[in-house]
Amino acid sequence: MQYIHHNDLAKMTPRYKARVINSLSGFKSANLIGTVSNDNINNLAIFSSVFHLGSSPALVGFITRPCSVERHTLENIQQTKQFTINQVNEDFWQEAHQTSARYSEGECEFKATGLTPETIHKIKAPFVKESRLKYALTLKEIVPIQQNGTLLVIGEITNIICDKEAIKSDGYIDIESLNTVMISGLDSYHTSKRLSRLNYAKPDKKPVPLSLNGELGNTLI
Repeated sequence: MQYIHHNDLAKMTPRYKARVINSLSGFKSANLIGTVSNDNINNLAIFSSVFHLGSSPALVGFITRPCSVERHTLENIQQTKQFTINQVNEDFWQEAHQTSARYSEGECEFKATGLTPETIHKIKAPFVKESRLKYALTLKEIVPIQQNGTLLVIGEITNIICDKEAIKSDGYIDIESLNTVMISGLDSYHTSKRLSRLNYAKPDKKPVPLSLNGELGNTLI
């Protein structure tokens, strides 16, 4: 095992250190966040920091980096109070990665990457047509993180669009069936292989496998 001390971290080059630290948290979801400016210019950017905050109300958060340079996603959300989150799948993961390039404010990432903007239910922020699981959110709060200047953006889910077959009878969404991809580090993309679903854990009982539909005692995945 290699031991890396705090002093070793301080001696690393910025890019090397960023790769090490970003790899530590393991697999992260790959999502494209869609926004639109007040001038009706669509923006699309990949994020690996999207996470669940609560179900009632249905809150999701993501982290955006400090505003040391232009942050078009953040600026658009502040203007319109709306955004979409679109899960990345195997069909367009390379195009999704390309959205991380620093396009100018007037350039549209949809056009640059060949992805298709989609308007659903008169929601102003664009969805990614190629995504098989996507949802719209309304901005609720932006929380500054004092330690490093990043921002926690919190949105409430208003609309969900998903392949019907992926939603199981107990509400579980089988994202693996949607060919969803994951990110590790800054630039490594992965697919998943499910081991099994397990029942609700209790102190005096061992876990029991569940079927995809949440049925007890069925080891089929």
